[in-house]
Amino acid sequence: MKLDSRIVVAGSKGMVGSAIVRNLRSKGYTSIIEATRNMVDFTCQKETEFFFDHVRPEYVFVAAAKVGGIIGNRDHKAEMIYENLMIQTNIIHYAHKFEVKKLLFLGSSCIYPKVCSLPITEEQLLTGPLEPTNDAYAIAKISGIKMCQSYRDQYGFNAVSVMPCNLYGPGDNYHPVNSHVFPGFIRRFHEAAAENKVSVTCWGDGTPMREFLHVDDLAEACHLVMEKYDGREHLNIGPGEDVTIKELAETIADVVGFVGNIDWDTSKPNGTMRKVMDVRKIKELGWEPKIGSRQGIEHAYECFVQEVA
Repeated sequence: MKLDSRIVVAGSKGMVGSAIVRNLRSKGYTSIIEATRNMVDFTCQKETEFFFDHVRPEYVFVAAAKVGGIIGNRDHKAEMIYENLMIQTNIIHYAHKFEVKKLLFLGSSCIYPKVCSLPITEEQLLTGPLEPTNDAYAIAKISGIKMCQSYRDQYGFNAVSVMPCNLYGPGDNYHPVNSHVFPGFIRRFHEAAAENKVSVTCWGDGTPMREFLHVDDLAEACHLVMEKYDGREHLNIGPGEDVTIKELAETIADVVGFVGNIDWDTSKPNGTMRKVMDVRKIKELGWEPKIGSRQGIEHAYECFVQEVA
């Protein structure tokens, strides 16, 4: 990409999209089109076609998506599969039709089977059943990968896909019910500390292990992929290391200043017990995460206080 290339960031107001915009601006890119829902509804075919016809971007980052935590993915499967399929289908199709030079599609590590050998390699896609609580969202994202590959195979369209692990950072969703585990913990422990509660109850038993990446590290990886990777197969993006949910809760509680007890409601689902990805391919391109776990949590909490609290 040249510094004056016309670059569309679809979903630019979300956590991932806004991080990509920040990253591009920090590198001196001058023609970034922030495609928000107020500008264009990517679930609508006509609006998407009109947008691409008039904007004529050279490069596209597809960060627009309908997302949710365990409850959102489990209880709103219709919206998850419909909206994500519509968004990505319209963007990928019209990016090809209007001769975009390159497109980067962002998925999620939930695309992988519930039971995998660890660390999870890219080749394990579609080798087993999905986690039932988020299968609709995962199927939509898998479809996005396959659409990028199909348009590459049939038309020569340069569409690449990346699959990040669990993300956190500025612009996260801190909804008390529909957020992911990381921002959900930040809000819950912050409110408990403010109210001097003696305990906080968390879902499951705390033993599942998850991999977390600061969204600014992801944005740097996306830029690198757009610059250096033109492969057909998707790439995993993550630190390659995981922690237990219990460890995460305890660290966030410490950063926030909550000194009470952490109770675990084992009647609630744990989800997949462990999910850490093999990230050798993205690291071979020269990428490494720069933001450490404790540093990232402290930064995320500062953002929460500024944005929400």
